[in-house]
Amino acid sequence: MNTFTYVAIRAAKHKPPFENRRGGKRMETDFTPYQSLFGGLLIGLSAVMLMAFNGRIAGMTGIVGGILPPYAKDNGWRIAFLAGAIIGPVLYMAAGGVVPFAVPVSMPAMIVGGFIVGMGVVYGSGCTSGHGVCGMARFSPRSIIATVTFMITTGLTVYVMRHVIGG
Repeated sequence: MNTFTYVAIRAAKHKPPFENRRGGKRMETDFTPYQSLFGGLLIGLSAVMLMAFNGRIAGMTGIVGGILPPYAKDNGWRIAFLAGAIIGPVLYMAAGGVVPFAVPVSMPAMIVGGFIVGMGVVYGSGCTSGHGVCGMARFSPRSIIATVTFMITTGLTVYVMRHVIGG
């Protein structure tokens, strides 16, 4: 298995992705309810604080896109938000937490997937954080439709990858 198909933090002694019935690799996840709840609360709190203090939506695509030319303006809050999103996991790992992960797909598959997601962000006028966290909280019809579309598409993709293609 090469570096592009499997990346792991060895210190975590995390099990590699297990093989499915067709021999393909699948990612194994360990659900952690308390960490998930805490993370969700922090995401919600950051979205509320950004809206309350800056009047802005916490959509990562819009935040990153606003830093890049030709849209680059009012960058201070954007850089602070992104720095917080990056520093959070670093602090967690510095405090002794381990973030094991595996990427059981090839680099070309990740590139194609990233391109497709990017197209979806453009055509959907935003990403899951903007629509799913902020738009749903505001009962935005466009965000409700976008989030339902994300969920259905994700379910279909997982089904096709696991049961049709066998990945």
